Amino acid sequence: MGTADVEAVWRIESARIVAALTRFTGDFGLAEDAAQEAVAEALVSWPLAAPANPAGWLMATARRRAIDAIRRRTALQDRYALLAADPAVDEEIDPDKIDDDVLALMFISCHPVLSPEARVALTLRVVGGLSSEQIARAFLVPVPTVQARITRAKKTIAAAGVPFELPPAGERRERLGGVLSVLYVIFTEGSTATSGDRLLRPDVAYEAIRLARTLAALQPAEPEVHGLLALCELTAARFPARTGPDGSPILLADQDRRRWDFSAIRRGLAALTKASTRGLGPYGLQAAIAATHASAPSVEATDWDRIVVLYEALGRVAPSPVVELNRAVAVAMASGPAQALAIVDELVASDQLPGSHLLPTVRGELLARLGRRPEARAELELAARLCANQRERSVLLRKAAALG
Repeated sequence: MGTADVEAVWRIESARIVAALTRFTGDFGLAEDAAQEAVAEALVSWPLAAPANPAGWLMATARRRAIDAIRRRTALQDRYALLAADPAVDEEIDPDKIDDDVLALMFISCHPVLSPEARVALTLRVVGGLSSEQIARAFLVPVPTVQARITRAKKTIAAAGVPFELPPAGERRERLGGVLSVLYVIFTEGSTATSGDRLLRPDVAYEAIRLARTLAALQPAEPEVHGLLALCELTAARFPARTGPDGSPILLADQDRRRWDFSAIRRGLAALTKASTRGLGPYGLQAAIAATHASAPSVEATDWDRIVVLYEALGRVAPSPVVELNRAVAVAMASGPAQALAIVDELVASDQLPGSHLLPTVRGELLARLGRRPEARAELELAARLCANQRERSVLLRKAAALG
């Protein structure tokens, strides 16, 4: 077994191992440290002698590491004695408890006492099983920055006395929204990178989908969990057609829809059906918009009136300038650019999305369609200056140059 094998097993088993250790030790930070030490030991020993049960080996090794750490804490000798005498820790993880433990681990990783950046880093580390180096590559930040976020997060959780348990029933729905928002941030960074020289980071997006599938399995009665999963699946279905061989972006109108991932579309539509049981929430509505695109044979044949209605509904349940901007794009396709420009100009007048390249991008496109070429070029050049993604910036500059 090589490094890739160790990483593969860890990605699959990390959440269960850390969750079980946290349950047994009562210390989230200690559990995560012990699990990481077990992985480090596996990288050394597995190439020499592969274990028959890799997951069991990791669990047993992490348990020993945890007990070693507890031994060193003289104030916790009673806890050590209890753990050392508990035969269940040596056996396979109790399947009746592990689902709730993994779910509790997700809630802890996304706890509101943590900063948004820390929630993302901790979720990818302890639930997703990614290393600090992998997280740093995904978000284009230095490895020490990721390590510091994770260390601070564990200290914050300990200092706040966050218990390892599911939130009370009255808080669970709201806290679940926090978990969903973290997964959504991870997915959107993969589906449209905010910076760097790549438009897509599929590995990041697919990690978010994997975590969303896990959450959907643990919370099957929550429609918005299925809504987020549907949104991710339907959006990722277009990945194969969104970039050319050189990595350059391909706009929706120019994509070869035969290259879309129809298996992902089917999975997304199935998840959307589950999300529709009690009316669609914000993620479900976005998934319904993505489903409308996925079901259309071309941009021209897309039901833009339906998309406008869905964006109006989304604006009522989750109002934001980005939703309004996307509604303007749909209105332009359904009713023409003049009506859409009025919506965008209202956003400009109220100073919405300051510093974002999205607003001048859309405004430039609408002005170009209206024949106002000098104004359109100025807007697209402004958008290019504001855009941190090199691939998107190059497209904006080409469009601006084409306007003369």
